[in-house]
Amino acid sequence: MLLEDMLLDFGCTVIGPAARLATALEMAEKETFEIAILDVNVAGEPIYPVAEVIAGRSLPLVFSTGYGGAGIREPFRDRLVVQKPFSQADLKRTLVAAVTAARK
Repeated sequence: MLLEDMLLDFGCTVIGPAARLATALEMAEKETFEIAILDVNVAGEPIYPVAEVIAGRSLPLVFSTGYGGAGIREPFRDRLVVQKPFSQADLKRTLVAAVTAARK
């Protein structure tokens, strides 16, 4: 909920959240969005199948985790990570960097 509030403060339109992997997969395949923020663990399941779908669509994604970049599996270690707990400024900086990199 806090993440959603932060995104709304930035003027973003929020799609989600998805509390289950199956829902997240469906959203990743069908929804229109500019960037995804993925918690590494969703209801006890790793989020990597969703990340694969998003990467296959050539859309930027940011991982959110308490483990930092070291907790991200290959082949996604090059993706940006916002480490929990994060501030609104940290989130904004990471999102802007991910979108900017994707547009190059």
